[in-house]
Amino acid sequence: MFTGIITGVGRIVAVHALGSSSTHGKRLTISCPADYLEDVALGDSIALNGACMTVTSLNTPERQFTIDISAESLDKTAGLAAIGPINLEKALRASDRLGGHIVSGHVDGIGTVSYFAEVGESWELRVLAPPALAKYLAYKGSITINGVSLTVNRIADVSGGCEVSINLIPHTVQNTALGTLSAGSQVNLEIDTVARYVERMMTAPAAQ
Repeated sequence: MFTGIITGVGRIVAVHALGSSSTHGKRLTISCPADYLEDVALGDSIALNGACMTVTSLNTPERQFTIDISAESLDKTAGLAAIGPINLEKALRASDRLGGHIVSGHVDGIGTVSYFAEVGESWELRVLAPPALAKYLAYKGSITINGVSLTVNRIADVSGGCEVSINLIPHTVQNTALGTLSAGSQVNLEIDTVARYVERMMTAPAAQ
């Protein structure tokens, strides 16, 4: 379980195939900020751009860890198979503050950045979400984009899906990897957990 509050910006520094066919996954080596791995152990969960992964090896002196990601997970996520910056969040402790919202680390769909530009002192980020996610998105509701808990400022149902508009303050741009996005970038999306239960309550057959 996570909160969508990024605890560090790392970098994928190496990508190795785990086999020769398309059914094989990848092994990623991620470098971290100084001291990031001090309380991390083998088997711990760390969200990479919003996708929950398991630490498979540690190289604390080099500030690096590895994860193995399956072909299925690669197919259902974005930004996890190429060298570059990546948002990191360690799994939530029971005693931690819930600074963002409840995030499972399970990607619900891939969105596409349609607009990203400075507006005054902040930045406006617009993302086109797949049609299947449109019913879960609401004005002032929560959405996770590349692992970051964000508030929807505006929604528009358009051809091809639902466009959500987000306001990013300078702190968010400076302390996450969202600042590297541009129009056309693909991003991982996770809907608000509460929306899942609301849908289930509304669509489940009545008890007999």
